[in-house]
Amino acid sequence: MNVPPESAPAFTPDTPPAGSPGNPDARLIQRAQRGSRAARAELLRMYQDVWYRFCLHQLRLDDAARDATQEIALRFLDRLADFRGESRLRTWSLGIALNVCREWRRESGRSPDPLRLRLADDPPAPDATAERSERFGRLSDRIDALPDRQREAVTLRYLHELSVAETAEAMGCAAGTVKATLSQALRRLRREMTEVTV
Repeated sequence: MNVPPESAPAFTPDTPPAGSPGNPDARLIQRAQRGSRAARAELLRMYQDVWYRFCLHQLRLDDAARDATQEIALRFLDRLADFRGESRLRTWSLGIALNVCREWRRESGRSPDPLRLRLADDPPAPDATAERSERFGRLSDRIDALPDRQREAVTLRYLHELSVAETAEAMGCAAGTVKATLSQALRRLRREMTEVTV
């Protein structure tokens, strides 16, 4: 039986090619782990927008999202030496982001106001009809109003396009828990969107 060396990275079919935004070159990660300022700066450039959008989805406040993004960057750099390549760096870093957002909500003693902001990625659609825009707005409001855990799962899985396994890793739970949470969230969203259109 031919066993690959322990140092070989474990690539899966959904692992992006080396050097892509979802999977930076292993050498870049290794240089950053050894303390290269240039490599660390490059990783921060690659992920800061991802972290900010995630925080804005979770916290709903621009100032809080910016502060949380800075905290994520600090923790990311502090813990980078612990990254072992068992997942994509993006997934691992979104786990840090999720913990920072949970801490912010706990410390602030409140959940974000679901009607305060729409999703940050609300794409301008010049050819979209008013009805489609209104429906998207209603869906955004419903996602915002989901319980924290369901909103986290929907945001990671569908807005940040993580697999179920990656979502589970970022959330620190089993894949089955993610599936159940997503099922509950989607059932609730379908029911509420149907009630609105009836």
